Amino acid sequence: MRDTWLVAIGSAAVGLAVALSAVAVAGPWDSGQRTAERVRAADRDRHSGAEHTDGRPGTAPGAAAVLTALGTGRGGGRDAAGPDDPAAPGSAAAPVPARLAAVLDPLLERDVLGTVRTAAVVDVATGRQLYGSEADRAVTPASTIKIATAVAALSAAGPDHRIATRVVWDAAERRIVLVGGGDPTLTGAQLRRLAGATARELAERGAGRSGADGKDGKDGAEITLAYDTSLYTGPVRHPIGVNDNIAPVVPLMVDEGRLDDSTAGPAPRSADPAGDAARAFADRLRELGVLGGDAARPAVAGRAPAGAEELAVHRSATLAELTERMLTHSDNDIAEALARLTAAERGEPASFAGAGRAVRAQLAELGLRPAGARFADGSGLDRDGRISAGLLARLLALAAEPGRPGLRPALTGLPVAGFNGTLGGRYDGAGTRGGAGLVRAKTGTLTGVNTLAGTVVDADGRLLAFAFLASGTTDRQGAHTALDRLAAAVAACGCR
Repeated sequence: MRDTWLVAIGSAAVGLAVALSAVAVAGPWDSGQRTAERVRAADRDRHSGAEHTDGRPGTAPGAAAVLTALGTGRGGGRDAAGPDDPAAPGSAAAPVPARLAAVLDPLLERDVLGTVRTAAVVDVATGRQLYGSEADRAVTPASTIKIATAVAALSAAGPDHRIATRVVWDAAERRIVLVGGGDPTLTGAQLRRLAGATARELAERGAGRSGADGKDGKDGAEITLAYDTSLYTGPVRHPIGVNDNIAPVVPLMVDEGRLDDSTAGPAPRSADPAGDAARAFADRLRELGVLGGDAARPAVAGRAPAGAEELAVHRSATLAELTERMLTHSDNDIAEALARLTAAERGEPASFAGAGRAVRAQLAELGLRPAGARFADGSGLDRDGRISAGLLARLLALAAEPGRPGLRPALTGLPVAGFNGTLGGRYDGAGTRGGAGLVRAKTGTLTGVNTLAGTVVDADGRLLAFAFLASGTTDRQGAHTALDRLAAAVAACGCR
């Protein structure tokens, strides 16, 4: 008995090591998902924001090396070395569609998956669809729409892009302007450092220290503070309304407008995150003597004049890291920010409508066919959003193409089954445990909607992309388990 347990423990360790090795070669990210996974291996997240309705990790099984599943080929193209070359990465044969269907069809027909079930499985190395069930039918995707948001933003702005929160000097009005750039991850500590940099720059100009009466010591003119949120247009509130899953969508906020000390998942949110950020900034400037001591004088909303001199700037983590955080934790605030970033990059208004048009156009430019898709928001909270299982699977396959390394965070950010993020408490049952450590997938949950889309390494070491979308469900947990069974079945099935 003791030897049996030792073998089981060793097998689990090997499985996790294989999964992390696959991540390491999938993209050159030193500070994004790989770091996050090391941290979360010690501290599993229990409130990840996966559920948008009203655990513990499982063990990972042993697995063969999966580096050949990456499908890079010697020449950099899909199967470039030829399917009969045993040394070629990705040269293991793909599943036979009929055999894959024989495994998946019965699982997809389970009543717990509701009244509408769509599915697609795509061979990443060739881009060929191996399995489909109403694969082109556009349905409500819930949070799996974040895969489209990720690919669109990464391709439009690039993985190294950083979102800037700027402070500029309005010389005509003798005021400081805090300009929101769309970074929902700005923290209170970072805002305080930005205030310190602002104070130092003003001091170097000889115009940065107010007396007790709030007057600039240089010429007696009062220095005031304004904040600029003009980057975004249209409604501030998400159509879902006031909800703990998302703050008002504005380009200036601190800690996603959270009113507690959480960093992920549902939380009470500020009704005015931009105003709160500006007030916190003003308080720090008063402490530094830049503004007068009258805390009753509020920061006012306003626009920075064109060509205003920059005093200080804070830049966010890279877009690659933001994308990974969004996908791992199903972060709705980051998702809406990235959708608007795509809009800005494409010259569209940074609104819900403008972002939807921009994401659609960006995907079409990548050679995808978003016919029937509707990008009502970037997060998937809007039930009016639509996307097909086939398009989701093709998006994932596109992100794995050797010639598109900039899209790799759309894969490396996917939660690992039984290990982290929104899959940390799943894949621990008898019918799903085989997918632990091998399935990486984005979850989606709304009332009556349950979805799962990601990648999996099958029993022959072939990397496959999949999407399973169910609507009209009434048993949330049962639907989750049924979706996990589908992905685990793909992992177990060489189907050759």
